Amino acid sequence: MEAKLDFDSIERRAKARRRAFNAFDYAMLTIWAVLVLFPFYWMLLTSIKSYGAYNAERIPQFITLAPTLDNYAFAFQKVSLGRYFLNTLLFTFCTTGLMMAVIIPAAFAFARLEFKGKQLVFTLFLSMMMIPNELVIITNFVTITGWNLRNTFTGMILPSVTSVFYIYLLKENFEQIPDELYRAAQVDGTTDFKYMISVMIPISMPTIVTITILKTIECWNSYIWPRLITDDKNYFLVSNGIQEIRENGFGRDNIPAMMAAVVAISAPLIVLFLVFRNKIMAGVSRGGLKG
Repeated sequence: MEAKLDFDSIERRAKARRRAFNAFDYAMLTIWAVLVLFPFYWMLLTSIKSYGAYNAERIPQFITLAPTLDNYAFAFQKVSLGRYFLNTLLFTFCTTGLMMAVIIPAAFAFARLEFKGKQLVFTLFLSMMMIPNELVIITNFVTITGWNLRNTFTGMILPSVTSVFYIYLLKENFEQIPDELYRAAQVDGTTDFKYMISVMIPISMPTIVTITILKTIECWNSYIWPRLITDDKNYFLVSNGIQEIRENGFGRDNIPAMMAAVVAISAPLIVLFLVFRNKIMAGVSRGGLKG
């Protein structure tokens, strides 16, 4: 009887400790969530405040009783955000599509094909990840300028049509597919290209979708390279548009309109992530596992 009481007491103390640890974890997660989400809330809140109400605030207000969408209309009227959106969509679609057409066959070759010097080539390929981006940008700028491709979509797109990291991630995913499927396909007379299209790509679709989404986000947020390679407003992306607003537009005077422009530009990426967040997490975790 005493042993049972001691066991119950130990179990109660263990449960109490678990509850205390869980409460601590949730408290830390709540604080972290507030710190991360507050800038987005403040950006959205500022974007729906009128210019007069914002400037009249001596003490920042965390709510507004008179929201307005006039700042969004003002932002699109004062700066060619519509053109910048179309440019960014074109840049993102072309860059992502071309990159997928490059990295999928490359990952397949490293994962399934056998050729002399394969490991050495792959090791040298991975070593490119050690090169600082600044050096790559300088080399790309010299090359694109030498080809007279400045102020063109081709010049913006070409340096971004491949990625060592994404090839590595997809190669690791391809290698999880059993070799028996590949050998059976060879016995049936299936070509490597057909096997890649009909077997490996469908099985690895979660990772491919993840890479596509991540590349889309990367292209949408591109700033340094488009800013360097073009000074023609006809080729500006949304990131260039925000910089133009800050430097030469209304960004220094009309903060609510500036925040409205930032919200309008950020909203597509936020929606994209929320819709595909499960696929992104599943694809990344699957790519990091060895079967």
